[in-house]
Amino acid sequence: MGMSMLEAAHENGIDLEGACEGSLACSTCHLIVMDVDYYNKLDDPTDEENDMLDLAFGLTETSRLGCQVVAAPELDGIRVALPPATRNFAVDGYKPKPH
Repeated sequence: MGMSMLEAAHENGIDLEGACEGSLACSTCHLIVMDVDYYNKLDDPTDEENDMLDLAFGLTETSRLGCQVVAAPELDGIRVALPPATRNFAVDGYKPKPH
């Protein structure tokens, strides 16, 4: 199994918070898949993920939680964006520390 986008972000110094450490108990690793074709290649979100996404700031039609998007060969080239803020902090200038 591949690495989640949350894990990859933390390993590469990208400011994706993940306050619950990927336990699907928050929405702070919310990201936006930029291309609907890639979004459609992902497994459907679970009810638990949808519940957390309902709490996310700046929700879009292609929003997912970074802890639930796992790298796979068919996702090679995927582009994601971070929303301008989360429920915990504003992305601009703040440097969260992984737990």
